[in-house]
Amino acid sequence: MSAPPDTTPEPLDPTRSGNLAELSEVTPTPATGYTAADHIAAGDGTSVRADTETAVPADDAVQAAGRTAGELASAAEREAAALLAPPAPVRLGEVVPAPERVEPDAAADYLLAADAVIRVSADPAAVAVAGHLAALLRPATGYPLPVTDTATPVPAGGIALDLTGDAALGAEGYRLDITTDGVRIAAGTAAGLFHGVQTLRQLLPAAVERSTPVAARWVLPGGSILDRPRYPHRGVMLDVARHFFGVTDVLRVIDHLARYKLNRLHLHLTDDQGWRIAIDSWPRLATVGGAGAVGDAPGGYYSRADYQRIVAYAADRHITVIPEVDLPGHTNAALVAYPELAPDRVAPPPYAGTEVGFSYVDPANERTYDFVTDVLGEIAALTPGRWLHIGGDEAFKVPAEVYAGFVERVQRIVAELDRDVIGWHQIAPAAHVDRRVLQWWGTTGEDPVTAEAVRRGARLVLSPGNHAYLDMKYAPDTPIGHDWAGLIDVRRAYDWDPASHLTGVPAEAVLGVEAPLWTESVTTLAEIEFMLFPRLPAIAELGWSPRSTHGWVSFRERLAGHGPRWDTAGIAYHRSPELPWPQPATPIPAPRGPAVSRSGGPPARPGATPGRG
Repeated sequence: MSAPPDTTPEPLDPTRSGNLAELSEVTPTPATGYTAADHIAAGDGTSVRADTETAVPADDAVQAAGRTAGELASAAEREAAALLAPPAPVRLGEVVPAPERVEPDAAADYLLAADAVIRVSADPAAVAVAGHLAALLRPATGYPLPVTDTATPVPAGGIALDLTGDAALGAEGYRLDITTDGVRIAAGTAAGLFHGVQTLRQLLPAAVERSTPVAARWVLPGGSILDRPRYPHRGVMLDVARHFFGVTDVLRVIDHLARYKLNRLHLHLTDDQGWRIAIDSWPRLATVGGAGAVGDAPGGYYSRADYQRIVAYAADRHITVIPEVDLPGHTNAALVAYPELAPDRVAPPPYAGTEVGFSYVDPANERTYDFVTDVLGEIAALTPGRWLHIGGDEAFKVPAEVYAGFVERVQRIVAELDRDVIGWHQIAPAAHVDRRVLQWWGTTGEDPVTAEAVRRGARLVLSPGNHAYLDMKYAPDTPIGHDWAGLIDVRRAYDWDPASHLTGVPAEAVLGVEAPLWTESVTTLAEIEFMLFPRLPAIAELGWSPRSTHGWVSFRERLAGHGPRWDTAGIAYHRSPELPWPQPATPIPAPRGPAVSRSGGPPARPGATPGRG
């Protein structure tokens, strides 16, 4: 998990590093998001609701394989324009994460035209993906891009999203075909279509990230991509307990995960410094326990509605939220609110430092288990995903036998809620329960206790501290972050193999990877982004791409090409000297909407503007 620095870190000082000087003035730029309940504007002034099965109006004859004279004329015009157009500015193989198979066709580049239509299978989840695609493309292109559903979507000069039910593509795979006549994304699930849309986004010029129309030729490289993920669990952990981040900040992070096909957001909701989610049966947890943060920064917490908004926004992007309540340690904020849970029944003072291992709820007190049952029960009711994370690390003051008994009882509580338990790998000695997952954050490849837990049936999510902990500094002069697990530059984040990382753990026991970002020293959304980028795509590629595609030389070239996209989208990032950036750093554009704030008041409420995901 997160090891303690000696002193409370200072906020980022823009005078301390040339690469970071702009961050104190950066406000990452949100833009309009999309949910399945929104209307999809059509070019003729009509609209389609994403939660209905039929567009109004819809010309089934035009959508069929047969062509009208007008369509044939338009197709001929597109082909002539394609012959005259310069090659696509992005090559088919420049995608991050690297696809499973890429087959370029230089003679098949496609020019997106102003009259293009997005045709999609008549399924509500697929229509929602089509609406998301339209919302991504309309601002920069200025094109209406009407969305219409049909039983058999074909490109017909535009873009087709075809929900085929093809089991060979798996739960998240897709096939992308680009010809002079249009684009077809086929998938067996809406999640697969969504991931295909993210690939399509990367194949367009970087200007597609702008929020206002750009005079550009929107050319896509011809060819085919077949793509399926290597692992089912590809995630990021965001610590909102050490420093609190409001709803709009979290939505922005979700957009970043979606961009690189990550599908899990692990929220570290509780720690010594703050409790960040309202629990109706224990109200002082949020109102009292949520008041503080590291360095006496303003606190905050999520109401039930706030949390549900985060969960729904993630689900719209095919991301599952995994909530963590850290137990039995890291509980000082809970003990401030409810001293009856403390071993001595005395309330400790609020804690704004960064040491660990000193607090714990009393494992011998039955009231503790009432607390655990109530808290996990309320959170489970708000969380549709299968997993509840119970923490379990750094409970240094709890004897080993007592600790194991506590974990085993909490595991049973999770099972009674019909959920699967995840815990940091310190819970490994406890008895196994079905579908138990250990999140491993060690720094060496030897861990016989965890390997033994795997032999008893546990599966692993790998978050090695010296490769995947994104709160580690890039270099000695990085002005925020830690170095207890070493310095993690982009290559170190990328150059390891989850399948063979732990001795004695078979490849099939690894569910995937997760990159934690602890926030003892991270205080703003711009700083979150700076620590995520450019390392986040490295972890994403480890989780998604086949091992056969792994290669540092190729990856650094592909990743560097994303710099202009981040500049255009207003994403703060570290301009790592390891990468051959294609151009000098450019100023981050002004915000598209209301500034994202981190005030000490309540978190942002529904209605605030999320980012483009």
